[in-house]
Amino acid sequence: GWLFWRVMTCGRRSGDRKRQVIVFILCVCVSQSGAETLRYSLPEEMERDSFVANIAKDLGVPLSQLAARKARVVSEGNEQLFRLNQNTGVLTAKESLDREEICPQSDICTLVFKIFFENPLQLIRGEVEVRDVNDNSPVFPEKEMVLKILETASPGSRFPLESAQDKDVGINGLQNYSLGPNPHFSLAIGTAKDGVKYLELVLQRQLDREEQGELNLLLTATDGGSPPRSGTAQVRIVVVDANDNIPVFDRETYEVRLAENSPLEQLVVRVAAVDPDEGSNGEVRYAFTQTSERSRQLFQLNPTTGEIRVAGKLDFEEAKSHKMVVKATDGGELSAHCKVQVEVLDVNDNAPEIALTSLSASIPEDAPPRTVVALFSVRDRDSGDNGRTECSIDGDLPFSLTPTFDNYYELRTNAALDRESTAEYNITITATDWGRKRLSSQESIFVQISDVNDNPPEFTQEVYTMSVTENNSPMLRIGSMKATDADAGINARVNYALVRQEGKEQPEVSVNAENGDVYILRPLDYEKVRAFEVTVRAADGGSPPLSAQAVLHIVVRDENDNAPVLLHPPPDSSAAGELVPRWAPSGYLVAKVVAVDADAGQNAWLSYELAKATEPGLFRVGLHSGEVRTARAVTERDAARQRLIVLVRDRGQPPRSATATLAVALVDGFSEAHLRVSEEAPAAEPDGPLTFYLIASLVCVSALFLATAVAAVVVKVRRARRSELENLPTFPTTATESSVGSLPRSYVYDVCFAAGTVNSEFRFLRPLFPCFPAGLPPGPGEQRSSVCSQDVANPGGE
Repeated sequence: GWLFWRVMTCGRRSGDRKRQVIVFILCVCVSQSGAETLRYSLPEEMERDSFVANIAKDLGVPLSQLAARKARVVSEGNEQLFRLNQNTGVLTAKESLDREEICPQSDICTLVFKIFFENPLQLIRGEVEVRDVNDNSPVFPEKEMVLKILETASPGSRFPLESAQDKDVGINGLQNYSLGPNPHFSLAIGTAKDGVKYLELVLQRQLDREEQGELNLLLTATDGGSPPRSGTAQVRIVVVDANDNIPVFDRETYEVRLAENSPLEQLVVRVAAVDPDEGSNGEVRYAFTQTSERSRQLFQLNPTTGEIRVAGKLDFEEAKSHKMVVKATDGGELSAHCKVQVEVLDVNDNAPEIALTSLSASIPEDAPPRTVVALFSVRDRDSGDNGRTECSIDGDLPFSLTPTFDNYYELRTNAALDRESTAEYNITITATDWGRKRLSSQESIFVQISDVNDNPPEFTQEVYTMSVTENNSPMLRIGSMKATDADAGINARVNYALVRQEGKEQPEVSVNAENGDVYILRPLDYEKVRAFEVTVRAADGGSPPLSAQAVLHIVVRDENDNAPVLLHPPPDSSAAGELVPRWAPSGYLVAKVVAVDADAGQNAWLSYELAKATEPGLFRVGLHSGEVRTARAVTERDAARQRLIVLVRDRGQPPRSATATLAVALVDGFSEAHLRVSEEAPAAEPDGPLTFYLIASLVCVSALFLATAVAAVVVKVRRARRSELENLPTFPTTATESSVGSLPRSYVYDVCFAAGTVNSEFRFLRPLFPCFPAGLPPGPGEQRSSVCSQDVANPGGE
């Protein structure tokens, strides 16, 4: 593509087939040398937006890539002279170009531009030569030049004339002079070493002031344009009377070297010319001639002393040398000329200039090392070491500078980036020249680090413990879980979700996906579930997302929503019957009310109290044990039937309660008790042969025990009634919570059948026998029972 473009470009400039072949060979050589420069030419004074070149075609780049790769054109310097249309690939001039304004000091005017491509980065150099157009005519510094020539001047004498100036260059510049016809003078045109043409008037025939005291000549300057342009000046020759000596300079050319930072009024050089004549003919005055207007502004000539001093600010970058011609004229109007050449020496008076060409607005934090961040150029208008530059970065930053070409530098990363530690960088680039007094300039580049999802969310706690009171309302908020993510934007947006576990029921809790609020979905029952755990996942919005987990432990608090439940006596049975002997002393254990509460804590702490009794002073109830005992000894006056109502109450707020009804029978012996119980109990329906046999067996055993007891009691009463009273069995004041019924288990028989009716349940009292002291034989007629009253002291005995 490059070779084809060079051949076509060179071919257009050649014009014939032979030259095309030569140009083709040259283009091949150029392409092999590695120079990648687009070269175009454009005549000056073209209209605005004039066509320069088709960049896309010359580079062989599809139009779609121009926009995709953000192609743009950048001119050197601060002013952008060209514009690139990304849609058509056409390079145009933004304004009409004036060669004389752009390149006033150069015969060849070349504008340098660069084509930048991004993604990937590519830089192509281009040059546009602004061709001169003959739009300026030659102009003489003065419309009339006056020469005073002695009439004694011999033929062949030469007299310098002011040269015309033409801003155009090349063939369009000044090419020729012509002098109007006259009998005395001819025109001589010469070329100096620097290529500048100078003009002299040559005397061909002796002058005679008496014959003609003044001559007027027309001087014409012509350029080589097509059509040519010209300018004229009038030359007036004044014939002066004889003054036979002219001023003479001590040197024909004065050469001076002067630093560009020379102060005003500094002496540059002192020219001197002497005239041996006397009087006014020997007085010499100095003046500039054939000197440009710019040089006249920068230097001042003393007409009397010939001293040339600095009158303006010199600039090496504007002009490296100045040439002046000094004319010395005596009082007789005779003159001589000398040349003054001032070479301006460069001084390090220009700091480097940093021009940012391309900058990435932001780079991801996971960008690999050597990633290009920015492209910039450095220019120093000084020369030599004063114009050599070096660049550096201030501070310890993960960036480095890489020189490329044509004083261009790339700003690259040289280490891994982390947005969480540093989200942005303000990079200060310092450019310093190599001058003796080093000058520098700085440019700040702001680089934003874009986030990458490289940090998972983090919970503030590993385990969150929350509590809720049972019987809660649905969708009750009980707390919040919080996870943070060090990333930014969508990568830091955290969503919460429960972790579903296979084989387990769906939890009674939900978590708000946006803010982590925890809600209980349905009312909970402390008696069923006292605590449970779920796992909550927090995931960010990155791609792929990162996540973390935390355990949510939920504790259910108890509420007093359960009333006490009676175990003994059963609440669904008729009033329980308890037997108390008439001789029962104070503190005798009548029965034990057993109740439980499904609640917990103080909601399950139960207290017992006697709510109602036939004789309130006869019985009392243990506040915490539920044991019903006699408050005093039973007397003969007490009613045989006693009805007790025991209130069981928990300590909840508000408290809940239940009541138990006890029927107590005061008996003197087993027979009476049996009859009373038989009268009160409803007749039992036979449940079959098994029940009948069991009842018969129990009756026999009970009769045997009853007979033995009666016999023992009768014998004992006869011998020592008082002693018998002292040796009556005593009952414990307390019983274990496991005891049920009215008496210790040593005196109770419980028989239950699977048939499950109250008629299938019987209780028989074990006969009460006094216990004889150890080693004491029974008295006459007394029978020792295997179960004695000592068993009463061990209520837990079997």
